[in-house]
Amino acid sequence: MFKIGDIELKNRVVLAPMAGVCNSAFRLTVKEFGAGLVCAEMVSDKGIILKNERTMNMLYIDEQEKPLSLQIFGGEKETLVEAARFVDKNTNADIIDINMGCPVPKITKCDAGAKWLLDPDKIYEMVSAVTDVVEKPVTVKMRMGWDEDHIYAVRNAQAVERAGGKAVSLHGRTRVQMYEGQANWDIIREVKQSINIPLIGNGDVQTPQDAKRMLEETGCDGVMIGRAALGDPWMIYRTVKYLESGKLMEPPSIREKIDVCILHLDRLIALKNENIAVREMRKHTAWYLKGIRGNAKARNAVNECQTREELVMLLNALVLEEEEKERSQIQAG
Repeated sequence: MFKIGDIELKNRVVLAPMAGVCNSAFRLTVKEFGAGLVCAEMVSDKGIILKNERTMNMLYIDEQEKPLSLQIFGGEKETLVEAARFVDKNTNADIIDINMGCPVPKITKCDAGAKWLLDPDKIYEMVSAVTDVVEKPVTVKMRMGWDEDHIYAVRNAQAVERAGGKAVSLHGRTRVQMYEGQANWDIIREVKQSINIPLIGNGDVQTPQDAKRMLEETGCDGVMIGRAALGDPWMIYRTVKYLESGKLMEPPSIREKIDVCILHLDRLIALKNENIAVREMRKHTAWYLKGIRGNAKARNAVNECQTREELVMLLNALVLEEEEKERSQIQAG
């Protein structure tokens, strides 16, 4: 258990703010598997200021998701401050997070996301401008640097702390690496030793054992899980249990995976509408099907589904087929 500002988290496992994924339907599903904190996908400061309909919809938070961190991004102080003030006064988010890690060119060319990593002075200026006008705790998610020649993680994290930030999440890759190569946990340890606010480590946590090892090797206060939770919220549950008791829980059955996939689908339909939800759910379904025999054929069929009924029938048929195969194997053995 640790605190970010005055927000108390019941454990040290945090869901990463993944763009195009971490809407309320996904966050709530992961929250029910025990995450201490869930983070919303990044939202444009200008979208908030202009009251863009899609952006406004992204600010929706179910009370059952809390505590929740809502992430904003931008490259100009005035718009970032105005957006932060809106989130502070008009949403039920517990924490305001500032993105300075997104490596995507359309974000960095606007002087937002990972572009901040090149200038610790700008980080101090921007974060302090936000902390001055909001009541909610302000945190920052960043990468270790822009490239191998510009790794200012220690200075950047110290700038966040001086500016009034209440925690830092650090992904141990550079912007140039994107999601390739290996995450550098040594830099996470180095940053942890240089600041007095909580540090959440991120990068290459694929198993509960990885999470425990990161906490032990780096001394970080929390561990952030991103891609490993896609289609596998059990990764969150198994990590929480492993850190609490040292026991490694069994992975889910095919039926359990499909039941949660359908629950996720229904929440997405309630959040958006059936047409949009079914299309968006195709990628999630592929993640849920990962590791199931014959999933390539099933994924192709999923991409043809247009309605909830079609998708649910397909998934249930897949479960029945796999369960029948298992029964046959047991009888033959």
